[in-house]
Amino acid sequence: MTDLLKGQVALITGAGSGIGRAAALLFAREGARVVLGDQSESVQATAQAIQVAGGQAVALQMDAGLEADVVKMVATAQSEFGRLDVAFANAGISGGRSSVFDSTPEQWSEVLRVNLIGPWLMVKHAGQALVNQGQGGSIICTASVAGIRSGAGGAPYSASKAGVINLVMVSAQQLSESGVRVNALCPGLTETGMTKPTFDYAKDKGVSHKLGRLNPLRRAGQPEELAQVALFLASAQSSYVNGQAIAVDGGLSSSHPVTRQLPGQTAV
Repeated sequence: MTDLLKGQVALITGAGSGIGRAAALLFAREGARVVLGDQSESVQATAQAIQVAGGQAVALQMDAGLEADVVKMVATAQSEFGRLDVAFANAGISGGRSSVFDSTPEQWSEVLRVNLIGPWLMVKHAGQALVNQGQGGSIICTASVAGIRSGAGGAPYSASKAGVINLVMVSAQQLSESGVRVNALCPGLTETGMTKPTFDYAKDKGVSHKLGRLNPLRRAGQPEELAQVALFLASAQSSYVNGQAIAVDGGLSSSHPVTRQLPGQTAV
């Protein structure tokens, strides 16, 4: 432990599992007091794990895409801990693998509500609280490599994550001179609650070794690996990083589709 977040207060949505839970545990180990949100009651278990380890955590069952719930989360940080320093808008849903042809307006509306409106609400309300506090701060939004280019998610999901990437750019500019930084984390295939069906299917078929084989590291990511990058963006170590979308994907997004080749071979 290096106490990178000692004395700070952090909000994390989607903290009941996956990247959000890993980030909550890591932020707490690094000295942060945390307010955790998730639709699932599993967020209570995340908070309890932190408390048992000697940390301070408050858990809220909430909907990250509802403004009243986000307002309550920000207010809880201020009332319970007296300040706010970091907001991690991590909650998201996959919406399935539907294409532009077989998806429905209802699917698009729900995916955009949670995945894009949710982060905007966090920027709006946590950002205002940070500006009012006058001491800077960090806002992190979970986007995806699916928002960088096609091939990593369904149409509604990919569009929502592309929106998150642009949201952090616009927000970083509109928070100019406040000292509040806004960045996006772009995971590749990572073993989380959202991707559990994919990992379970691969295990059932005996092909788990094929997961993540399209990236140069030839493996899927783990939530703890993403949490480490979120910690970097939350801490003063990233004090000059702003308005960026950082891919944490084993190198997947570093290339266009190519035929695999051995060293010394010429690409076709």
